[in-house]
Amino acid sequence: MKKRTSNDYPVFIIAEMAWAHDGSLKKAKKIIKGAANAGANAISLHITNMEDYMVKDYGCSAGQTVSIGKEKLNIYKYLEKINLKDKEWKELISYAKGLGLTICVMPNDFKSLSLCKKIKPDMYVIAAACFVEEDFVIEIAKEKKPVILRIGGATLAEIKKVVSLVKKHGSKKIILLPGIQLYPTKTEDTNLNLIPTLIKTFKLPVGVADHIDAESELALIVPLLAIPLGAVVIEKHITHDRSLKGEDIEAALNPDEFKKFVGYVREAEKSLGKSRFGKLSEGELKYRNVSRKRTVAAEEIKKNEKITKNKIIFKRADKGIYPNESKFLIGRFAKKNIQKDEPISFDKIL
Repeated sequence: MKKRTSNDYPVFIIAEMAWAHDGSLKKAKKIIKGAANAGANAISLHITNMEDYMVKDYGCSAGQTVSIGKEKLNIYKYLEKINLKDKEWKELISYAKGLGLTICVMPNDFKSLSLCKKIKPDMYVIAAACFVEEDFVIEIAKEKKPVILRIGGATLAEIKKVVSLVKKHGSKKIILLPGIQLYPTKTEDTNLNLIPTLIKTFKLPVGVADHIDAESELALIVPLLAIPLGAVVIEKHITHDRSLKGEDIEAALNPDEFKKFVGYVREAEKSLGKSRFGKLSEGELKYRNVSRKRTVAAEEIKKNEKITKNKIIFKRADKGIYPNESKFLIGRFAKKNIQKDEPISFDKIL
């Protein structure tokens, strides 16, 4: 992605599926189709080989590692059960490409990265948890594809290090994506004011990964505030049906909600308009014409009567000269009778 300029819209919208497929190819396709129909630019997929990703006795916490209600499960067995197979990922990516979506993949381990190399995604995503795995970061960078760096929870030093590694080993297009992934994320933890700082510090495109409670109206509103701050990417979770309480649903929008959100983003972009004065727009000209006052007669003016300041007044009217031109009326004479409140134009004076 190129860095956005003042005239370079729109925002790139990523629909993140994560584990919302619940291990079902049918559900995954429903989510992907929903993202495409909603107007998302891209679908983000998490690809994981459980044996290489996690120890079998790894502890879990509701709202951090798994969705609420699943905290008592053995997380390894649970995720292994709902993990999609390699052939299913290949089918899904082909399906998503057929719908015109850009493919973003986040491999979580080397075996998953090997699969990703075969399926040739458009973009890679590197989680902050992987920043200290330098060999892993380098392998992704060598693919020379655009890279999204999820920086939530990373230190400034870690971000600088991974940006340097990615650039050095081949990926020149880097996007920084702040946003922590607690499910859901509190509004005060969104920290959108960090966006301009990141842009200034790294001279890179910056976006936001939003994880606000999907049941809140703020889930459709808060990410919009990132746009005037300079965000060029907005990523939001998407699911097939949040009411079914599947995995990764706390911050996930249903397809119809996601479509509404995309519409909000596009309207928000329009509202920003231009950053400098120039030729008035059609709307501005219309407003100007209906709102500006005109010169009208303050009282009846007889034919051949001399026009003085006390005989004119400025009111909203459809015709008549503008107040700044009224000085050219003073001292001249009426060509005909002019009634009170009648607009005065130059063709009515001598």
